[in-house]
Amino acid sequence: MAESTVTGQVHLIEPTKTFGQKGFRKRLVVLQQTKGKFTNFVPLDFIGDACDSVDDLKIGDSVKVAYRLAGRKWQRDEASEVKFFLSAEAMGFEFADGSRAASKPIAVAEDEEGGFDSDEDAPF
Repeated sequence: MAESTVTGQVHLIEPTKTFGQKGFRKRLVVLQQTKGKFTNFVPLDFIGDACDSVDDLKIGDSVKVAYRLAGRKWQRDEASEVKFFLSAEAMGFEFADGSRAASKPIAVAEDEEGGFDSDEDAPF
């Protein structure tokens, strides 16, 4: 999938969470964008090794984040309802003001895309 970018101020940085037997790691960062009367909050998932790059961020930092959209289909078992999830997976970031160095571009390993076992609970 093609990458896009989003710019905003860091509003929230969650601790890294680990899921499943494979040790899938995810860290949520929320950017805030204020445009006129409205404030937009954009949740971005940093996956795998990208979780560690978030250590360089602080609340209030202005950043530009490269991301890709990722969609997932999930079903607990054959008798349960099918659910679909959409997330924005961060691929890397740079500081918008140029005051500090950017994170390295982050490649997501193939085994980390859909790193959830089919019999696990959805990690959301």
